[in-house]
Amino acid sequence: MGKIIISGASGAFGRAAAALLLDKVAPQDVILLSRTPAKLADFAAKGADVRFADFDDPATLPAAMEGGERMLLISTARVGTRVGQHRNAVEAAVGQGVRHIVYTSIIAADEPGNPAIVKHDHRATEEIIEASGAAWTHLRDSQYAEAVAAAMVIPALIAGTKPDNCADGPVAFVSRDDCVATAVGVLTQPGHENKAYTLTGPDLITIPQAMAMASDIAGKPIVVEPVDDEAMFAYFDSLGIPRHASDIAPDGPIPWSSDDMVTFGQSIREGYFAQATDCVERITGQKPKSLHDVMLAHKGSWPL
Repeated sequence: MGKIIISGASGAFGRAAAALLLDKVAPQDVILLSRTPAKLADFAAKGADVRFADFDDPATLPAAMEGGERMLLISTARVGTRVGQHRNAVEAAVGQGVRHIVYTSIIAADEPGNPAIVKHDHRATEEIIEASGAAWTHLRDSQYAEAVAAAMVIPALIAGTKPDNCADGPVAFVSRDDCVATAVGVLTQPGHENKAYTLTGPDLITIPQAMAMASDIAGKPIVVEPVDDEAMFAYFDSLGIPRHASDIAPDGPIPWSSDDMVTFGQSIREGYFAQATDCVERITGQKPKSLHDVMLAHKGSWPL
């Protein structure tokens, strides 16, 4: 087995993937890329090859990719402008001999009618990888259970209410830990080339059901208010969230835009998230965590 590259290794997903990968392969076979290599000093101390890489600066990338055979390309956070970053990474990787690229995508990325604007970046990146000449694996994640247990539940508990435009669209919320374990499985096992996997948790649950679950765990009420998309925009406006990705302040406190979240809700409402698969268990050998388990793990951070 050749060397394995993890991009964005100082992010939450990247750090978790690096830690798990180092349990499975020799540290000298792990290449970790980051714009802030100092944040990966703990992995460097274990013998991993930590390298500087900036996807906005293609000149930094050939040296960063040198010697890699497989790469986990973790989608960057810049919605709307990240396709160029991903293209730079793919071109540099393939130019240096990387033969298999595993990409963190989103559920229903290839569904033409899916209204979630986040889909466009992901499908464009999938197409770049498919056309690159390298083997590919697309990991199409459902909504993270951790995002619900933190970003969604905490403000809902504080306010006692949760406006929502998802109606009764079901989602099999997936733990990020399970997505990380699946990615590392694909990187270290044969037979995953040129396949797309939809990664989900075990249970199809609506947002109102998820909020009822959180309310029950917390012992505090959460009233879900069904609203239309315009009222959802107004709610995010009231929180000071920018409407469009182009309005997001670089390195600002809020890394997402309301048109991203409102169309995400629309996608759930229209059934694009209504899939539950066994891909996590097939690839990792472990049953995926439930949303209930993830909520219990986050309860300590809730305002009770």
